[in-house]
Amino acid sequence: MRLTTRTNLALRTLMFCAVNPDSLVRKQDAAIAVNGSENHLAQVINKLSQEGFITTQRGRHGGFHLARDASAISVGAVFRAFEQGLPFIECNSSKNTCPLKAHCVMRSHLTRAVDAFYNALDDVYLSELVECNSGLEALLSLDAPRLSAQCARSGAIADKPTCDTADALT
Repeated sequence: MRLTTRTNLALRTLMFCAVNPDSLVRKQDAAIAVNGSENHLAQVINKLSQEGFITTQRGRHGGFHLARDASAISVGAVFRAFEQGLPFIECNSSKNTCPLKAHCVMRSHLTRAVDAFYNALDDVYLSELVECNSGLEALLSLDAPRLSAQCARSGAIADKPTCDTADALT
């Protein structure tokens, strides 16, 4: 299974917003931080806004920020918003040309597997990906690298995060 570029950019953008919770994030800054084109990111920002993950502000001093706390944003919900309408296999496509379609039972098994993938991500929240992750904060922070208040309260050491993006997704 491979995630689309849009889904990948969406999660990176949300992580960027979560690392900068007190800032109105500009598209230009996000594009640089998440290594995406501004044009592609504009589509992602629009979808994130439509789905209620971020709030946007137009104009010269515009930008966007999380619409709710990072602990209320499920990675599974984000992935579904961007991926669910896309067919994982040809069987689920309106353009199914598979000659086995009338007799193949693999479709139901793959559908269950994809559902299990999303369900596993429902229990992963944006906050888990960014909190106490000093490496991520250093990469994505608009300000100087800082130890988040949550990390400081939990007694975590800035150089040794208690959670990591890769660990949170596994």
